[in-house]
Amino acid sequence: MPAERTGATPRYLAAPMAELPDHDRWLTAAESERLQSFHYTKRREEARLGRWTAKRALARALDVAEEADALRSLVIRNASDGAPEVFVDDRPAPLRISMTDRADWAVCTVLEGAGEIGCDLELVEHRTEAFVRDYFTEAEQRLCASGTIEWALCANLVWSAKESALKVLRTGLRRDTRSVEVTVGGEVAAGWTGLRVSTVEGATFPGWWRRFGAFVLTYVSERPSGPPVSLADPPPLEAAVPSHTWMLDPRRRAVR
Repeated sequence: MPAERTGATPRYLAAPMAELPDHDRWLTAAESERLQSFHYTKRREEARLGRWTAKRALARALDVAEEADALRSLVIRNASDGAPEVFVDDRPAPLRISMTDRADWAVCTVLEGAGEIGCDLELVEHRTEAFVRDYFTEAEQRLCASGTIEWALCANLVWSAKESALKVLRTGLRRDTRSVEVTVGGEVAAGWTGLRVSTVEGATFPGWWRRFGAFVLTYVSERPSGPPVSLADPPPLEAAVPSHTWMLDPRRRAVR
């Protein structure tokens, strides 16, 4: 039986590096200054893409125009523990977001109301047996070794769900990844499959996962809900191609 859904419907937006503007007019002066302080192209452009995607996701969730002036009023700040918090015209907004990026793609998930959320995007790429032994619980290792799910997908799916859960816990990878355990399977809805993540303290968080070609996306929350709904139709990840444009010039300093 699926868990009773008590929360609002999570929504998400995915965007590629190719859509990132070549100007910073959609950022506040403080945001732009901070990003320009990053010396390496990879860190700076991934951060810009994450903010660009998040601001557009918020604009769509709030029914705000996706123009530079309007986007500047939507500010994502980091709490003391690093979790993103949303402000509209310097006022806290009743929205939770989670941000993730991988291989020139970014995703932002938005949820109205209370309750922590986490999402994570990973490439379905090879993970070594040593990686799985070092970071997975024994049950997760058995799942990947069972062949029920192909090795690369299983390893990255479990890892992604852990990352999502650690965002819900607001610890990130400061916490031992083996202190949370992923169980895959359950309800299937709109192309997504259910999962749950249990902590050593006894808490259980519901979630969802979905494969998009070369990527796998996971979502975990404090409260049960339906699967995330894309804010763009069709979901851009359905045709996503991974790339690594930062490798063209890893130390380039941008001036905007």
